[in-house]
Amino acid sequence: MNAISLSKLAWRNLWRQKRRTLLTLVSIVFGGCLAIMMTSLQDQVWADFIDSAARLGAGHVTIQHPEYRDMPTLTRTVRGTDLLHEVAMENDDVVRVVDRTSGSVLLSTASDSFGGFFIAFDPTQETPETMDWMEDLVAGGPFQAGQQEGIILGQILARNLSAEMGDKVVYTLTDRTGQIVSGMERVSGIIATGAESTDGALVLLPIGTIRDRVGFAPDESTQVAIFLEDGRNSARVADELKALVGDEVAVLTWDELQPEIKTFIAMKVGGGRVMILIVGTLVGAGIFNTLFMSVLERTREFGIMLAIGYTPGQLFALVMLESAYLAGMGLVGTAAIAAYPYHVLSRTGIDLSSQMEASGGTMDVGGVGISTVMPIGIYPESVLAIAVLIVLATLSAGIYPAWKAGRVSPVESINLV
Repeated sequence: MNAISLSKLAWRNLWRQKRRTLLTLVSIVFGGCLAIMMTSLQDQVWADFIDSAARLGAGHVTIQHPEYRDMPTLTRTVRGTDLLHEVAMENDDVVRVVDRTSGSVLLSTASDSFGGFFIAFDPTQETPETMDWMEDLVAGGPFQAGQQEGIILGQILARNLSAEMGDKVVYTLTDRTGQIVSGMERVSGIIATGAESTDGALVLLPIGTIRDRVGFAPDESTQVAIFLEDGRNSARVADELKALVGDEVAVLTWDELQPEIKTFIAMKVGGGRVMILIVGTLVGAGIFNTLFMSVLERTREFGIMLAIGYTPGQLFALVMLESAYLAGMGLVGTAAIAAYPYHVLSRTGIDLSSQMEASGGTMDVGGVGISTVMPIGIYPESVLAIAVLIVLATLSAGIYPAWKAGRVSPVESINLV
């Protein structure tokens, strides 16, 4: 029998037991849709979370003094940042390069004193892709180009200091030589990021003010923050930049600077993959049961087919073709069923604000706030991986039943009633 005839026979065999075939397809589609939704949630949530961590920190890739990581003080800086900007922007994956200066600071008002961490930046360099905190301003406004005055405080920090808009705040820090210096600014904005640890310590200042205060050159900062189109390319871009900038500066990825966030994401992604594997195993077991029962019910039929000239290899191919048809229909069904809810959720996300009320409606990891509206999105390679998993699970489930079909004894099976 040629391949075309064998394919037709396999297709007809599937629909001899319509209910069983449809139930099997339902299990495949259910497993596929569940895998797509779980993966979509993870892909987009953690991609956005990494981008938020990069904006709050120092980019997806950071250039800094080799000793700054171990001792983050203003005595360890990067000079010639303009040239580093040009080198980094030559990389096709890089979308933006900005200077950042950050460190510890002591804030004082007439009411109290609290410690915090400051981030000084140039508002002319920043964009929503590199700094979206200004959207979280609950009072005041963002720094403008050329502005050298004003200070923006986290909402909780402002409350602790009893500081309101226009109030004077004295900040104290160490300069590039290790000497203690102070400055005074009026509160020009209050920001609420949703992360308690951040809102209780964040201080934003114009980078020009800090450079003048601590004695930095115009092209000097503690870090050069590099932002990418896709944060997953951080390691590759970092390696490429290392080869260009030499050993006088350190080139680090976001996960090297924020290992607690990397560990948290790895745990969540690992748990999600285990769940998908469990679902795949259960679906595969259901497919195996369907095909194996189908083979047992047709034992006499297979014996007759062997007696009239079919080979064990043809019977093996027949059952495997049935598995392949199930896999193909499962993929089509998964795509058809998952398309609409994915389209809707990719626009609206999943609102978890009510579930987070117990924690004040916010959640943060390593000082990075997690949105209460979980976005939905999936990478093309994740779609391909799920499709391959469905096909492999279905075909694997059919191997033993197919082998069993080819091992039928014609004489014994024909005598079965």
